[in-house]
Amino acid sequence: TITGLNMLEIKNLSVSLDGKKLLTDINLTVAAGARHLLAGHNGSGKSTLAAVIAGNPLYSVDCGQIIFDGRDITQENTTTRALLGIFLGAQNVPEIPGLTVLSFLKHACAAHAHFQTGRDLSMGDFLKNLEMVRTELNIPKEWLNRSVNVGFSGGERKRLMLLRLKMIAPRFAILDEPDSGADAETQHLIATTIHNMPETTFMFISHQPDFTKMVQPSDITTLSGGHIMIE
Repeated sequence: TITGLNMLEIKNLSVSLDGKKLLTDINLTVAAGARHLLAGHNGSGKSTLAAVIAGNPLYSVDCGQIIFDGRDITQENTTTRALLGIFLGAQNVPEIPGLTVLSFLKHACAAHAHFQTGRDLSMGDFLKNLEMVRTELNIPKEWLNRSVNVGFSGGERKRLMLLRLKMIAPRFAILDEPDSGADAETQHLIATTIHNMPETTFMFISHQPDFTKMVQPSDITTLSGGHIMIE
């Protein structure tokens, strides 16, 4: 892990949705290799901040900058941000009937491979990696042929999120309450996965002290009413 460099810098960021101000003057730095906890009560702006970093077009950035690995991405769209290495494990994931988990992962990995190397994804490498990650996460093979998130329980959806996370191996992963709706075993698996990916910088949102303790955050930022609380 590279240390001493910042993976993410947010400067004087204010955000609104339909004219309502949700975030005001946010200044935040996430160091490369960090496990950065975003804390605060429900409605404090944590999920909004996560969505804005990932480039959700519903939100308006009224002022401020988002700098990712030294590059200003404030105006970049969601796709570009994802290809640059920003991953969002959202709380509420869409169901995509007709698109299999296998096909979804293949397209995502192919796009990343092409963006990073200019070359096409090697199917052999992809399948070998998928088999290895699937086994690590104890994911049944038949899940790969099912539609994305359709008919999966909360905990199972979290495992699929981990599968996507490990297959893409992003540079920066934002996990919005990855522990909610997950049983103890899955929570443990999520924490272990975070620890086993030192090349990825993590920002995570959680309300559960037990899960937070497992992850052992390197930094904590607390939001309240759309502002950062100064400790």
